[in-house]
Amino acid sequence: MQSHKPPIRIICPGRVYRNDHDATHSPMFHQIEGLWVDEGISLADLKGTVTQFCRAFFERDEIAIRFRPSYFPFVEPGVEIDMAWSRNEPAGSNGERKDGAVTYLEIAGAGVVHPEVLRNGGIDPEKYSGFAFGMGIDRIAMIKYGVNDLRLFFENDLKFLAQFR
Repeated sequence: MQSHKPPIRIICPGRVYRNDHDATHSPMFHQIEGLWVDEGISLADLKGTVTQFCRAFFERDEIAIRFRPSYFPFVEPGVEIDMAWSRNEPAGSNGERKDGAVTYLEIAGAGVVHPEVLRNGGIDPEKYSGFAFGMGIDRIAMIKYGVNDLRLFFENDLKFLAQFR
C-alpha cells in the first residue's frame, strides 16, 4: 500500500506456520491471501468474490457458505468463512459412524480492511475501503476431494497422493 496507490488488487500464495495439529489443522499449511482496496469496496464485495470463487473452484452453482463474525486485528468487521463439508462423523457413544454427515469447515479468515491499516499504508480511509482474506488451500482441497484428515497430505503416502495426479 505504501508503494502503490488504489486501486490495489493482490493475490499472494504462501506457507503459514502455527502451533496447531489435528485432523483439520496442521502446524504448516498453505494459504492464499487477497487484498482489494478501491473506492466503495464493502463486505458485500468480499462475499460476492468468495462465493463466485467457490462456485468456479467446486464447479457447482449451489454452494453452502456461511460468514460468521470473528475478530482479526487488521479488519473490522472480521468474519470467518465456512463451507459445508460432508464426511464420516461419529454417530454416538456406540461407535457407529454416520456416513455423509454435513458439518462446516472454516476455509478463510477475512473482513473489511481497518481504516487505521489504510492510514498506515498512506491511503485515505474516507475515500477508499477494501477487503482482505486468507484462505487455506489445504482446507479447500479437503472439501473438493473428500479428504477427512488434513495430515494425509503431509504423510507422503504415494497411494494417497497418486489420486491427485
